[in-house]
Amino acid sequence: MDSEFDFRLLPEQLSQKCDPDSFAFTTTDELPELEDVVGQPRAFQALQLGSELKGSGFNIFVLGLPGSGKLTLTRQYLERKARKQATPPDWCYAYNFKNPHHPKAICLPAGQAIELREDLKNLILQAQKQIINAFESKEYTYQKEKIAEKLNQQQEAELSRLQQLVSQHNFLLIKAPFGFVIVPAKNGKPLEAQDLENLPPEKHQELDELRLQFNAESQKTVEKLRQMEQEAYKEVHNLDEKTAAFILEPLVSHLVKKYQDISGVVEHFSALQADIIENLETFRQEEEHGLSREDLLKRYDLNILVNNQDQKGAPVITENQPSYSNLLGRIDHEIVMGVTRTNFTLISPGALHRANGGYLLIPARDLLLSPYAWEGLKRTLREEAIRIISLEMQYGLSGTSTMEPEAIPLNVKIVLIGTPLLYYLLQANDEDFDKLFKIRSEFASSMERTQDTEYEYALFVKSVVKKNNLPPFHRSAVAKIIDQGSWLVDDQQKLSTRFGKIADLIQEAAYWAGSHNHSIVTAEDVNYAIQKSTFRNNLMEERIHEAIARESILINTTHSVVGQINALSIISIGDNQFGFPSRITASVSPGSAGIIDIENEASLGGPIHTKGLLIVSGILRERYGKSKPINLSASITFEQSYGGVEGDSASAAEVIALLSAIGGVPIRQNVAITGSVNQKGEMQAVGGVNQKIEGFFTICAQKELTGSQGVIIPWSNRQNLMLTQQVIDAVASGKFHIWAVKYLDQAIELITGLQIGLPSEKEEEFEPGTFNYLVNEKIIEFNQSLKEQEAAKKT
Repeated sequence: MDSEFDFRLLPEQLSQKCDPDSFAFTTTDELPELEDVVGQPRAFQALQLGSELKGSGFNIFVLGLPGSGKLTLTRQYLERKARKQATPPDWCYAYNFKNPHHPKAICLPAGQAIELREDLKNLILQAQKQIINAFESKEYTYQKEKIAEKLNQQQEAELSRLQQLVSQHNFLLIKAPFGFVIVPAKNGKPLEAQDLENLPPEKHQELDELRLQFNAESQKTVEKLRQMEQEAYKEVHNLDEKTAAFILEPLVSHLVKKYQDISGVVEHFSALQADIIENLETFRQEEEHGLSREDLLKRYDLNILVNNQDQKGAPVITENQPSYSNLLGRIDHEIVMGVTRTNFTLISPGALHRANGGYLLIPARDLLLSPYAWEGLKRTLREEAIRIISLEMQYGLSGTSTMEPEAIPLNVKIVLIGTPLLYYLLQANDEDFDKLFKIRSEFASSMERTQDTEYEYALFVKSVVKKNNLPPFHRSAVAKIIDQGSWLVDDQQKLSTRFGKIADLIQEAAYWAGSHNHSIVTAEDVNYAIQKSTFRNNLMEERIHEAIARESILINTTHSVVGQINALSIISIGDNQFGFPSRITASVSPGSAGIIDIENEASLGGPIHTKGLLIVSGILRERYGKSKPINLSASITFEQSYGGVEGDSASAAEVIALLSAIGGVPIRQNVAITGSVNQKGEMQAVGGVNQKIEGFFTICAQKELTGSQGVIIPWSNRQNLMLTQQVIDAVASGKFHIWAVKYLDQAIELITGLQIGLPSEKEEEFEPGTFNYLVNEKIIEFNQSLKEQEAAKKT
């Protein structure tokens, strides 16, 4: 038998400590600024590629575990990159004079939208003022009076001609509201009715014929008069237009020269000038006559969607509420006298408008949970244009008249932020996803621990200190934070890249340093922050330890018992993960039922746990059943386990408990074991090894450390050890032990005190007194007993 000292780990193997003296600085105040991203070379190579490729569909999905800093680090990287890029143009909507339901989109150089809006406002104010003055001027009045005088002269001449014509035949022309009345006259006065009756019939006939002739002539005269009035109206209208054009021409031409190189603006000025002339009556009214300045400006206003006047470089926008309208914009409505209406000034921009020409970061989960937002974003990316369409109109649900603004060209990089699970679900279930998000930027949860990366960790501490105005950190505090980074990933050669948690620890340590009146944060402050964080989260852990101490949960740490072993389990509740011992028992008898997994029979065992039990059966056959059947009925269970059991990290403990029950070999209860085992008896690494060791150590310490207690772990888990100083000190003083084994046989020897017993040249014959010998003999005895029982049944 190998000595247990051959497997016992030394205190220096139980953790990887950062030496504060390895740093050249005393406090973080002496460190330079952090410029590069720590620990994510693969992710940021992908970000660089995705941000620089210009082709269609090269948008980015950033995936990583919660707390990995993927959103913060991605935004910081893009902000640094965006500062060196060109500032995108302004975008605005203007009234479409030809089709008011389709506002026109106008693109202007950054900062000029505000300027154009002010120019338009001044143009309208000047136009209103000058038009009112011009139409009240003597010159205009004189020209208009000349037209009126000319009309009067023409009308009088025409009426005089008609009057002379009818007078020659003794008729009189009388003007009536409905036209002219021609009646017979004598001496310039209409004939009386009695005089008309006394006329002879032939005279009546002559008068009737003349009256018909004159009525036709009077109708022609009326038409000429109307035509004269229309011509006069046209002359007045032409006068008005020339007067307005004379006023507007210099005002507009000045702006045309100013904006002549900007597409669409000159055309808008031309249409605006024509519209003002067409609606002169509105401009000719004084404000006190009912035309408010706001109403006057609204038609000729400019709706600025994106104003990049103060933008330095490309925009980087994070949309944390990615609803359909928050992304694509919306068209608001107003209620006037109970009627809903809208206009182009009520168009509001979305995040896509604000990020156009730059980068838009969107939490993928929030995007998918918002109705229609994902489909709206995909449509926009496919069309490469931002089209504001209300959901009611898009799905034919609206009875209210609305608008369809002109689409705006899209030039933006979409960066979705999500978990790996969400990424793979989209990839598997959405046929558009791979076409629209061709770049995958994956944030790792850990990075290599080297002297360089430890220094980068120190720079990260400095960045958090500066950002949050914290006191400086001593190098011993930085070293402790680095150790905590390895503890978070359970690996001596790795550091956690979940910088959200590291940043939280830094701020908590600074808080406790301040409460202790420390001007510099030390390692003691970091330790205190870790302890306080543990205390806040470990209520459930303390309750389980208390139940074990009070023997409500039965855990034996002093005796040796057949068919009973202390395995190590782990529980994760929120951010807290802790380990504790679980009693596994096995019972066995002659029979043919095989191994019964009580957890599985009770529907409490998961598929991986069931696989572990099947491997136990494989080991049993491999060792003892090659030349004979194994006739036994056995049951294995986790005692006092009332929830689901999953995982195979207890499979080594289950094998030992079963073999102990078969061979009648007692198992040390002062030793716990964790580890997965394969069918060839090799020990395999498991997760949570630090928490499991610390959990059993706590139970042993509660009952008193005797110097014989310890934990067996797989050899391959040595690199995962980042144990607390309390455990390391106990190991150093010989009060607690940790053994690392490569094979199940080594664990059996340690936990039973017996040699395992190698098979002789004849298979399944083992050296007497060894562990395998006792188990094998018992199996032979079970087989014989079963044969005797079957023979008895036959007789």
